[in-house]
Amino acid sequence: ASVILIVYFEYSHLHVTADVGHTDLLKHTPVDHPDYPLLQDALRISQNFLSSINEDIDPRRTAVTTPKGEVSSGPRVEAGRARLPLAHGSLWLICRKHQQYDCKWYIPLADLVFPSPEESEASPQVHPFPDHELEDMKMKISALKSEIQKEKANKGQSRAIERLKKKMFENEFLLLLNSPTIPFRIHNRNGKSYLFLLSSDYERSEWREAIQKLQKKDLQAFVLSSVELQVLTGSCFKLRTVHNIPVTSNKDDDESPGLYGFLHVIVHSAKGFKQSANLYCTLEVDSFGYFVSKAKTRVFRDTAEPKWDEEFEIELEGSQSLRILCYEKCYDKTKVNKDNNEIVDKIMGKGQIQLDPQTVETKNWHTDVIEMNGIKVEFSMKFTSRDMSLKRTPSKKQTGVFGVKISVVTKRERSKVPYIVRQCVEEVEKRGIEEVGIYRISGVATDIQALKAVFDANNKDILLMLSDMDINAIAGTLKLYFRELPEPLLTDRLYPAFMEGIALSDPAAKENCMMHLLRSLPDPNLITFLFLLEHLKRVAEKEPINKMSLHNLATVFGPTLLRPSEVESKAHVTSAADIWSHDVMAQVQVLLYYLQHPPISFAELKRNTLYFSTDV
Repeated sequence: ASVILIVYFEYSHLHVTADVGHTDLLKHTPVDHPDYPLLQDALRISQNFLSSINEDIDPRRTAVTTPKGEVSSGPRVEAGRARLPLAHGSLWLICRKHQQYDCKWYIPLADLVFPSPEESEASPQVHPFPDHELEDMKMKISALKSEIQKEKANKGQSRAIERLKKKMFENEFLLLLNSPTIPFRIHNRNGKSYLFLLSSDYERSEWREAIQKLQKKDLQAFVLSSVELQVLTGSCFKLRTVHNIPVTSNKDDDESPGLYGFLHVIVHSAKGFKQSANLYCTLEVDSFGYFVSKAKTRVFRDTAEPKWDEEFEIELEGSQSLRILCYEKCYDKTKVNKDNNEIVDKIMGKGQIQLDPQTVETKNWHTDVIEMNGIKVEFSMKFTSRDMSLKRTPSKKQTGVFGVKISVVTKRERSKVPYIVRQCVEEVEKRGIEEVGIYRISGVATDIQALKAVFDANNKDILLMLSDMDINAIAGTLKLYFRELPEPLLTDRLYPAFMEGIALSDPAAKENCMMHLLRSLPDPNLITFLFLLEHLKRVAEKEPINKMSLHNLATVFGPTLLRPSEVESKAHVTSAADIWSHDVMAQVQVLLYYLQHPPISFAELKRNTLYFSTDV
């Protein structure tokens, strides 16, 4: 089949289309699947595109047509006539400006090669888009979604709703364009190098596999004349229907808004490996239209049938899909990708499933198998809604630390900061501060529960157990401690004032209010908060290595340290999606404000008591 991969810009929005064999996709896609019509449209578009180009180059040739859902297997041009060698395959970058198209570069697939880690060494470093700007976009999207819902509830004018939707789409486009940070580099055999930024390892693997599959077809190198390039770019304008490919996270009103809460996943085992290797899995979920890695199993060494049986708790933010990627661990330190300073592990397989609320939202575990390149991974999952996760249950026992008021624990221990907080922080700073995704990557749930039991029992083996435990489990234990407090660290009483204080536009008024709110906290809460604050700042100092910025850490800890009380949330929130729109962004911003603030001293705060009302 004639094959062309096209990458082009329209009004600064990046679109990627690839005709890499829609027949296979259609064959394995159920007719009632929502993507089936999109695949048919993509196939028709690519067929029309190629037919149009061939007709322009040789108008005397009879157009080749194929039935809907099929791909012609022969070349699109007759021998002996002027022809465009599209059947040989190529990768293109085409830019559009004011109805005009300009081909910036193309690579015949026969000349396309992937750089080795050594070749990447001389490549320029990737500079990701600033986190705070991404967070601003997310806040705008959430605010606009809330405004749209209000307009609909009040039966507002359709024009006003359309204007709001247009603004929201623009921000979603910007977010999706600027959030990718995973480098994907390709070379032309003549020495030129090109770089794409993708949102996850999953997409990078898809690109690589699609190109390698096409390259197996005994492709030939070629050179296009200026006339042929002009015909190609002209055909892009004629067939501009391809511009309508949906690339935002926007969904129709009747579609699921996604899941908000906690997804519990147990990765059981895997089969189908051809030989023994050091194997592990990672879990990704989507958030605001792009995927984020959330969990990683331990490496099961030298086996063809790994049995992890590891449980993870993953926070969902409007998520609709779960991805599982299976890797072979590489211990060769010479194979470092200079784009992101990480050793390149080999992807053995990858798969994705939709998170159907009806299937997932049950109290029972749902077991499934995901197939990937001949490998089968067995896993189970269940879901806890954010409504349920807001409920904090005080401990009924007098001893222990989890679910017990922080003032009770510090008084019993005769300490200023609970022992569990001090020990977990110390261990993370000792051997986890350079761990990629520390606090974002979930620890194994059974390990976290084991640590919880040891701390609750005040076991004398705590230090020994901490030194042997996976660092993500220790980070997870610290997060769990704060989440299980009878009330959030920043208290139920002050929650409304924190929400109003962070919304103040005058910097001086905001400073006075936010500092006064800290002074209003009980001493154990305040001292522990300041202790945690300085720790998170130290973690963020290692951002080039651990990939955890202040914004990332605020996103992880904000909703844990600062949450509406059950009464508050029932009074103001109508759905799980609204919780995210109304509260979570503001909770993140509160913690971020303090993280970005110069060092805050407990003694200084208490000395500078201001006569300032908490009623903002």
